[in-house]
Amino acid sequence: MNAPLKLGQPINRREDQRFLTGRGRYTDDTVPAEALAVLFVRSPHAHARIAGVDKEAALASPGVAAIYTAEDTAADKLGHLPAISEIKDEAGNRHREPPHLPMPVGKVRHVGDIVAMIVAGTLDQARDAADLLVVDYEELPAVVTVAQALSPGAALVHDNVPGNLMCRWGKGDAAATNAAFAKAAHVAKLTIRSPRQIVHYMETRAAWSAYDANADLVTVTFGSQGVQIPHRLMCERVLNIGKDKLRLVTEDVGGGFGPKYPIYAEPVLIAWATRKLGRGLRWTADRAELALADSHSRDLMATGELALDAAGRFLGVRVKAEANFGAYVSMFAPTIATTGMAKVISGLYRIPAIRLDFDCAFTNTVPVDAIRGAGKPEATFLLERLVDIAAHETGRSPSELRRLNLLQLGDMPYTAASGYTYDAADCPRLFETALRQADAPGFKARRAASEAAGKRRGLGLSCHLHGTGGIADEHVVVQVEPDRLVARLGTQSQGQGHETIFAQILSAALDVPVERIEIRQGDTQTIPHGGGTGGSSSTIISGTTIARAADVVIQRGRDLAAERLEAAPADIAYRDGAFEVVGTDRRLGLFELAVWKPFEGDAVFADKIEAFPTGVMVCEVEVDTDTGVTRIDRFTAVADTGVVVNPRLLAGQMHGGIVHGLGNALMEEAVYDEGTGQLLSGTLMDYALPHADDVPDLQVETIATPSPNNFLGLKGMGELPTNGAPAALGNAILDALRPLGVRHIDMPITAHKIWKALNR
Repeated sequence: MNAPLKLGQPINRREDQRFLTGRGRYTDDTVPAEALAVLFVRSPHAHARIAGVDKEAALASPGVAAIYTAEDTAADKLGHLPAISEIKDEAGNRHREPPHLPMPVGKVRHVGDIVAMIVAGTLDQARDAADLLVVDYEELPAVVTVAQALSPGAALVHDNVPGNLMCRWGKGDAAATNAAFAKAAHVAKLTIRSPRQIVHYMETRAAWSAYDANADLVTVTFGSQGVQIPHRLMCERVLNIGKDKLRLVTEDVGGGFGPKYPIYAEPVLIAWATRKLGRGLRWTADRAELALADSHSRDLMATGELALDAAGRFLGVRVKAEANFGAYVSMFAPTIATTGMAKVISGLYRIPAIRLDFDCAFTNTVPVDAIRGAGKPEATFLLERLVDIAAHETGRSPSELRRLNLLQLGDMPYTAASGYTYDAADCPRLFETALRQADAPGFKARRAASEAAGKRRGLGLSCHLHGTGGIADEHVVVQVEPDRLVARLGTQSQGQGHETIFAQILSAALDVPVERIEIRQGDTQTIPHGGGTGGSSSTIISGTTIARAADVVIQRGRDLAAERLEAAPADIAYRDGAFEVVGTDRRLGLFELAVWKPFEGDAVFADKIEAFPTGVMVCEVEVDTDTGVTRIDRFTAVADTGVVVNPRLLAGQMHGGIVHGLGNALMEEAVYDEGTGQLLSGTLMDYALPHADDVPDLQVETIATPSPNNFLGLKGMGELPTNGAPAALGNAILDALRPLGVRHIDMPITAHKIWKALNR
């Protein structure tokens, strides 16, 4: 028998055996052959009234089973797809949230809005019918940017939202911040545009359904980041049905990164139409449909100011920002740009005064929501660029200015002026370790060698952190069966390795070999409740709850073992996977006890969700000034991730997060035509993603300062590297170009932008 595992062992991911041998159970792999095909007809216009829909010819097309429009969903009183987070203006008014119906009534508000749902025997038959569907549009003027949306007399995305203003939000002490700036010896200032981004996960969104007429039960299997929240919202807020009439299932998921968290129209409509037809349905988004149907992210304009005293110490940060929320308020969107920035805008520095002011606007674009980092990469990019600019403007080196202002170990826990408390970090150790690992002292010689070859070399730093979020709702049940442990939990893996991580935690808690542990997720019928996966919080939320459930297993098992061994419960100890009568050789293994009587232990989440993993990155680039092409030569990341469960999986998260951030900084941008609202980067012919040859060898090191906010000392870190990588890369490129008179370039920092900046 294999030995039990302790935390910190770098075992291989258990799920990779089936993934790498083609036995993964992704949504489109599991569809029953008899399911009818679904095609969603989407608006080709960014803003238009729907004067009418003529279905007659399309309904007569071969193989068509049904065509539904907003007239049908309105007749059945389908509800609004709600946001579950909120922001308020300083008068206490909640953000404006006009209806976001599964199919809009009367007016479409972005290219891709659903205007009809065609159900047919095959997808080709549905496509043929779509060609015969006649939708009479009356095109309206579109607003694409926040500047357009908030300009006087702009076309209204929603008639009941004056001026397209979703919310005017602020945080921080304005008076204290203004006073800090008034006494500053120097103020650095920068305006950035953080581009809109689209996640292109390997598995596009998909869903299929089945109907049990005897139970009047609809089951929808779909790719998600957790089934419980969509289940509650679909039943209570949209479909208006009992929770026992809808079952949601998620099996393997080929990437999530945020956009598979929100509730979407497509699975709602599939659940609704399945009951109407009494037939199972299937839908899989194609790659171009993904760009028009899945939530986008970022899309922020922000002006930041950093105030310093004569000695170079930071006095305050002030930010005025405009956030583009798209056509509707997506599920987590209100807090993404706003409180996402607030959590990290203090960085790893002592900044006594902070003020943020946001104008949040509706536009005729795809709604935005969380993507890996969720408001923090753009905030970190702004702050870290300001630090570099301030250093150069005051005659200091970027490392010198950072070192002067870093938080110290004795400052922890540190309550930032933005109102968030950073739990535990040794920032100077992170900083010095990163510089040493990156061989910062050798940079001068490497720069000289690059210049001798006609290239420009730059070194960039990023001091960054992440504030974990997500939904603190978890109920773990651990069943002890005669041959295995089965743990049911409300999180959802999309490639993070939950089956391995959670099995390791349970193995360590119960002294059971990891091979005898089964982790189950993603079924509203068999899992009590849970918040899904987001905000880098799964290990904190579900990991600590699994450990607490293991304690309950021991408590309940002790009582059963006492009965079986004919001893008092107080005389029973649990050791090495068995119950024993203290002071004797009488023992009963955990699984032996379950042969006699299977039992279980359960627990709900009882710790703090908040933790603040921290990191320092050092990036070194070489820029070809003739072409503008950037080559990333070196990349070093040192992160404080708290107690580590599996260093191999942690390294994978670091690598993936860094590459995501590098793609954001160098090439990724969702581009709209500002006149028509047409998405110009809707396919992978137009939207660039990083390839293997864009990524250098990554040098990753971790240190562990346990978080005091949960009893295992964990810190979620899946988004941490994505927060820091764009700033480190941006600072490196601008360090290379600064001697040539280039002060700043907005992301994505493409070869074309660099070439233009050098040839103005």
